Parts: sequence; structure tokens; C-alpha cells
Amino acid sequence: MTSSIPIIDKKTFVRWFLKNYQLKRRECVWILNYLLSNDSLLENIHFVEEAHYCPRAIVMSSVDSTGVPFRFYKGNIMTSDAEKSFHDLRLHPGESMYIQLNFPNIPPSQQYLAVLEENPFMPKYLHISEKDRLIAEEMLNNSLLAFQEEKLLKEIDDALDKGDKERFYSLSNLLQALKQTTKNV
Repeated sequence: MTSSIPIIDKKTFVRWFLKNYQLKRRECVWILNYLLSNDSLLENIHFVEEAHYCPRAIVMSSVDSTGVPFRFYKGNIMTSDAEKSFHDLRLHPGESMYIQLNFPNIPPSQQYLAVLEENPFMPKYLHISEKDRLIAEEMLNNSLLAFQEEKLLKEIDDALDKGDKERFYSLSNLLQALKQTTKNV
């Protein structure tokens, strides 16, 4: 699998990442700096999510994430020995290596999105279909509308209890508009 992400974008991302995040293991910094110094190796690096599904992968975590500090996967073997991954990178520079970086990323940074690739080894059952996404979005919208309606009803009750006619009419109009919106959706 050849990379469709330009090396310059990968370098920009790795530099940005190293500048903005502290990793749980110092060996991770060494590995990322090694990648920066080797363009042909960086050509075969793919930044993905859920890297543990890949045949050859590294998972690294920043100190402010809940992820494991370091994992190296090759075939059916998993180790937390960073030196093994470093030696594997040096001995097999032409093989694809998938890297998952765990770090606070909400909202996603532009640098990260520029290098993030779809994981080709992710099981199909874990992919979210368009139909599932639409169903989830509809459920979220319905929940939000129900919450807004419930809140308005409580505020209307409060206005009635206080004898505030103006607020009662205003809130009642809002409730009617919300119900009209619900019918149109």
C-alpha cells in the first residue's frame, strides 16, 4: 500500500504533535524523530485509528490521554518493548507500518486530519453505515426536541404558578412553534 498522504504533511503533523504533546514513554519521541529523519521510511507510515487490527502497528499515547503508553503489534505478537518496534522499523523500511496516536483531539486538529487514513484492516462490522448514521442522527434530533418540549412545559407551569400571563403566552407560542417544527421534520 503506497501512501497517498504527502511526506511533507506527515512531517508537519509529527513536528506539530511533538511540539504540542508529551508522550507517556520517551522511546516514542525517539521513534517519531527517527521517522522525521527518514523520508523513505515515512513513505510507508500510515496514521490510522484502531491500529491493533493492522498486521504491523504501533500505538503511542500522550500523557493526557487514557490510552496505553506504548504497544507494538506484528502478526499475532504484541509487546510493549519500544526497542523491538524501532529495530523492526530499521530492518523492514519498505513494509507498511500503521501508527495510532492517542491524544486529546476534540475538535480534531487540521494537522491530524491531513494525515489520518482509513484503516484498511478494520473489520467491516465496526464500520458505521450511512443508514446507521442517519438513524442515530434522527434519534438524537428526536431526543433534543423532546427535551426542549419538556423544558418549555416546565417553564409554562412555572409561569402559571406565578401568574405571569405574558411569559405564559410567550412560552406557549414557543411550544406551538416547536410542535410545528416536529410535524414538519
